Amino acid sequence: MKIIDMHCDTISEIWEARKRGEGCSIRKNAMMIDLKRLRENHYLVQNYALFVDGSKAEHGCFAAVKELIQVFKQEMKANADWIGEVHNVEEILENERQGKVSALLTVEEGGVCEGSLEHLYYLYDQGVRMMTITWNYPNELGYPNYNENGDMYVPDIQHGLTEHGIVFVEEMERLGMIVDVSHLSDAGFYDVLTHTKKPFVASHSNARGVCRAARNLSDDMIRRLGERGGVAGLNFSVDFLREHEGCEGVDARNPANWGRGYASIADIVKHAKYIANVGGMECVGLGSDFDGISPHPELVGAEDMPKLIEEFRKAGFHESEIDKICYGNVLRVYSEVLK
Repeated sequence: MKIIDMHCDTISEIWEARKRGEGCSIRKNAMMIDLKRLRENHYLVQNYALFVDGSKAEHGCFAAVKELIQVFKQEMKANADWIGEVHNVEEILENERQGKVSALLTVEEGGVCEGSLEHLYYLYDQGVRMMTITWNYPNELGYPNYNENGDMYVPDIQHGLTEHGIVFVEEMERLGMIVDVSHLSDAGFYDVLTHTKKPFVASHSNARGVCRAARNLSDDMIRRLGERGGVAGLNFSVDFLREHEGCEGVDARNPANWGRGYASIADIVKHAKYIANVGGMECVGLGSDFDGISPHPELVGAEDMPKLIEEFRKAGFHESEIDKICYGNVLRVYSEVLK
């Protein structure tokens, strides 16, 4: 079974390791994702997110993302026998013919552009083909899905895209860069819906009808996403799979509160079924968030993806439906948006 995963934080973790003076590579490591495991588990594409926490970027978000790009490029060059950077479906299929995994470069936190279209063009020229509008803080483009108190169960239905953000999403679509609404406020989601025409994605977001976390999508959002031809990538984080006692009022922006409970592979399947029932089978994909979440015993990393696929089968998904979830739906979005 081929796999496309729309989101991981592996490059950012390697960057942090190197800043600590530790050797680390995408080829083989002790994190959740490395090339050895991607190859062994038939990954077609891994989206590598360049994640920047603006509160920790000493020299600015744009400077930080430029450093991350250099890490990504170095890793692509050092491992060119096993992986190749891609910008469109044709390049993905060529890598597959050569027996290589494809790497699609993305950005998690539109604030790295610091409000500059020139910075957006720089990212595009460097190969970035997907970007979230926000992470967990307001920026020049829009607002994240937390209220002013940071309560993880209360979505922001008032603050959406800024005027600058509207310009950015329209320009992203023109360029052939996929708009990613994960982390974006509810109001921002509907602004993206209004100001774009092509499919967009929620690269690593689940269903709010199963787990009320504001980072997840409401039924109407799932329905609208499906109608547009977009895809929601199943996020493997326990915080977005199952509600846990005592989480009301918890500030989800505080790392100390991450991974407060336990979730199983069955919980991921439950979200898949829910999203498929509401938005259609073409609306479901994978967005693991590996190397950005706390692991749990059933899904330690990429090596455990066969367990998830088998759980899909046990839950009654047909092989053609599993194909769509694991790679087909996302590949279709790539074909419709990327140039």
